[in-house]
Amino acid sequence: MTAWLVVVVVGAATFAFKAAGPVILGRRRLPDRVAGPVALLAPVLLAALVVTQTVGGDNELVFDARLAGVGAGAAAIAVRAPLPAVVIIAAAATAVTRLVT
Repeated sequence: MTAWLVVVVVGAATFAFKAAGPVILGRRRLPDRVAGPVALLAPVLLAALVVTQTVGGDNELVFDARLAGVGAGAAAIAVRAPLPAVVIIAAAATAVTRLVT
């Protein structure tokens, strides 16, 4: 029960935080010196999440099949493959690496 309460509270806080921007700013634009860093926040946070989920362990770095999948997915993105192909390539690379090791 406590875990669900935490999920609900965090969800509500996230919703309130995301809604606060449009409510506070209205139709005004962010100043240019603030808009630049704000535009970079989402890609940086996503990259940090991918890295920590790929090589993060219990206070140690873990290099396993997930890293091969992320690398294959990154290579597929680099050659501009469509998103479904990127997912399939990354999953296949991870599966083959797990099969071999």
